[in-house]
Amino acid sequence: MMQCIAAGHQIVALANLRPAKNQVGSDELDSYMYQTVGHHAIDLYAEAMALPLYRRTIRGRSLDTRQVYTKCEGDEVEDLYELLKLVKEKEEVEGISVGAILSDYQRVRVENVCKRLNLQPLAYLWQRNQEDLLREMISSNIQAVIIKVAALGLDPDKHLGKTLDQMEPYLVELSKKYGVHVCGEGGEYETFTLDCPLFKKKIIVDSSEVVIHSADAFAPVAYLRFLELHLEDKVKNQCIQENLPAVTSELAASEPRFSHSLEKACYMQLLKPFLFSKVLI
Repeated sequence: MMQCIAAGHQIVALANLRPAKNQVGSDELDSYMYQTVGHHAIDLYAEAMALPLYRRTIRGRSLDTRQVYTKCEGDEVEDLYELLKLVKEKEEVEGISVGAILSDYQRVRVENVCKRLNLQPLAYLWQRNQEDLLREMISSNIQAVIIKVAALGLDPDKHLGKTLDQMEPYLVELSKKYGVHVCGEGGEYETFTLDCPLFKKKIIVDSSEVVIHSADAFAPVAYLRFLELHLEDKVKNQCIQENLPAVTSELAASEPRFSHSLEKACYMQLLKPFLFSKVLI
C-alpha cells in the first residue's frame, strides 16, 4: 500500500475474503490463495485507515490448480471476482494493489480476475529481493507481528507474536540454513500489521492464544488467535510523509520488476486486504 501511495495512487477502499462463521477450523482454511488467520481483526484495519471495508465469505475451494487458470464455478478464485466486482461498482476503482512477491499461482489468478473486470493489477513487490524487501518494511516503520508459523526452525512458543524487526536476523539465518523464504512467500509464516504510516490509529493486542493446527515434530503449524484488541491514538503528525523517502528512493532507483502481463503494472496483499487509482487494497 505504501508503494502505491509513493507512486501517486489514491487508496479508496479495502477488501477482504473471510471464512464462513460456522465453518469448522475457520481461522485457518489452508487456502491456496488467501490468508485467513487473523481475519477476525480485519475490521480494525478499516477503522485505523478510515476507509470503507468490503468483505465476502469464501464459498469456493481450490478446484482449478493448473498453471493457467480459467473461470471455474465453485473455485475460490470466483469469490475474489465477485468481491472485486462489487467494489468496482460501489467505488469506481481502477486498480488493485497486489502483495504477491513470488507466487505465480496467485499472480495468474489475480491477473485473470482483473482482466475480466478491466482492472489494473498493481504489483510493486513482484520478484523483489526478499532480504532487501524485509529491511525496507522494517525501516518504513511497518509494525507487523508473526501470527502463523509453518516451517522448520520456527517455534510457536518462541516466535508467534514477534515483530519482523525482532525476527529479521533469525529469518535470514533460516534462509541460509534451510532455504526458508525471508518474507514467508513459501508459506513459512504469516503476519498481521499492527501499525504503519498509513494508519491513523494503531492496533493494540490485549490478549491472544496459541492454536496448534498441526503438531508436526519438526515443523509444527500454529497460529495466534486474537481474543481482545483495541485501537489507540498515535502521536500527532505521525503520518506517511515522514516515512516515504525510503520508499520513493527505491522507486526512483529502479523500475519495479515484473513478468508477463504485470510488466507495466505495479502491488495486492492478499489477506491480506486488497487495494484499488483510485486503488483498492
